[in-house]
Amino acid sequence: MNTHSGLFYMAQSAGWFAVMSLLVKVAGESMPTLQIVFGRGLVTLLLSAIFLWRAGLNPIGSRPSLLLLRGVFGSTALIGFYAALVHLPLAEATVIHQTSPLFTALLASWLLRERLESRVLVSIGVCLVGVMLIAQPHWLTGATEPGNLDPRFVAVGLGAAVLSAVAYVTVRSLGRTEPALVVVFWFPVVTVTVSTPFALTQWVWPDAWGWLLLAAIGIVTQFGQLALTRGLARAPAGRAMTMGYLQIVIATFLGIVCLGTFPDMMSCLGILLIILSLIGNAQARQI
Repeated sequence: MNTHSGLFYMAQSAGWFAVMSLLVKVAGESMPTLQIVFGRGLVTLLLSAIFLWRAGLNPIGSRPSLLLLRGVFGSTALIGFYAALVHLPLAEATVIHQTSPLFTALLASWLLRERLESRVLVSIGVCLVGVMLIAQPHWLTGATEPGNLDPRFVAVGLGAAVLSAVAYVTVRSLGRTEPALVVVFWFPVVTVTVSTPFALTQWVWPDAWGWLLLAAIGIVTQFGQLALTRGLARAPAGRAMTMGYLQIVIATFLGIVCLGTFPDMMSCLGILLIILSLIGNAQARQI
């Protein structure tokens, strides 16, 4: 297991999650968000259980308390991010959430004693600039927006980014002792438990296309979570999470191909910055 193979898994993860985002956007036109979260969690839970059974693995693992915390941190971060998306402009919510790789690098340095490389911090900073150019938040472009940002949901979005970082550091720690299938299993366990009452009260019965979308979202998420878990088990958390910015680039191209949404010049510049930064990050010496 080496750093470069870990970065390769993280790139795979970014691709799967970009496809997931596209499917969620399409499904969101006919279904409530928490119903999608529930459906995604239920499918990944069933897939994880089947994979565990076929592999003959004990789902409890050797560190059940930490596995449970991984599920709690990840699920809470997901809910917080969705709350920020609902109550803040999309661009601002996206930029806030993309601070999570920076928090991941800092937490991994503190909790896991991983080396905090200056070039990784530079890469994260350049990628974050790229994200801002793509998202183009109103405070950056000077465009007018009715009302001010609700500071409560700015705090919620920032808290979700920090909790995501804690979840990733937890996955990094678990990846040293637990099989990826066991680590992935615990995320939907918590997600389904938390989202069920909300999903049932808002339930909109899907048609055949809707059921297909929910199944596809769950399947793609399963592949993404497995790749992310394997990537974090092989590469330092801060450097590995920088590859997550590739998801934005892939999602932009999927938007062009599938939705006909074309980026402007600022977005193209942001994509170029992210790609160049990720190339530099991938070519850095192994630790």
